[in-house]
Amino acid sequence: MGFLKRFLKTTYRDNAAGKARSSFESLSEDQLETHLRIAKYGNFMLTDAIRPSYDLEVVPQAGYRHDIYTDKETGIKIPVLMASASREILFDLFIDLLDPLGYEVDVVLETSHDGANNQHQDLYREHMDLPVLKSTLYDYEDLLLNDGCAGIAVLNPQIPLEVQFDEHKLLIMYGQGIEQFEQTLEEYGIPHINDLKFITEAEHVHSSSDESIEELEQLKYRLGIEFEHSDSI
Repeated sequence: MGFLKRFLKTTYRDNAAGKARSSFESLSEDQLETHLRIAKYGNFMLTDAIRPSYDLEVVPQAGYRHDIYTDKETGIKIPVLMASASREILFDLFIDLLDPLGYEVDVVLETSHDGANNQHQDLYREHMDLPVLKSTLYDYEDLLLNDGCAGIAVLNPQIPLEVQFDEHKLLIMYGQGIEQFEQTLEEYGIPHINDLKFITEAEHVHSSSDESIEELEQLKYRLGIEFEHSDSI
């Protein structure tokens, strides 16, 4: 019942497709629990952080695709890579994707545990040595993999490049020169799929726990978090 209890704690927070009716609405508790216990789709293994809709509008799979982010204020277009990877390689892949950022980086720890009205908090730490950061993140690998209300972004504003490991456990890379990231994805066997759909592009649900909130507080202390502000998800 562990996953079910965590799921019920966060209850249907997301309905990305904007459906009038949720695919979960008419399920019995047994049907819901059975669905939430399914972590493997083909060769793709999900973490405990998130589950797709009951009707599987998007079936989780490994892959990456190119995208473009347009800054609303400046109109500047920034190349983006979005990727999903199976649980057994996901965290190691994330760590290796940080290498192009250089020796000193800024860190943003993202949390929506206490968010109201779709708010989340961004918790900042500037000027952290990358080897120290990697060591710290490995100490909290389980939290970052399995908490559906926590994510982390690592960036070097001087380059600029950014790698985001978001609360959906997707990998998002921003900036010029993202071919460096593409090479790492291919080394891990992540295929390029032009029309790839991610779990965020359909109804999905997040999981968290009180234990995760406590661990996140510990991670904030280890990272030396200095300040925060709220943003819409």
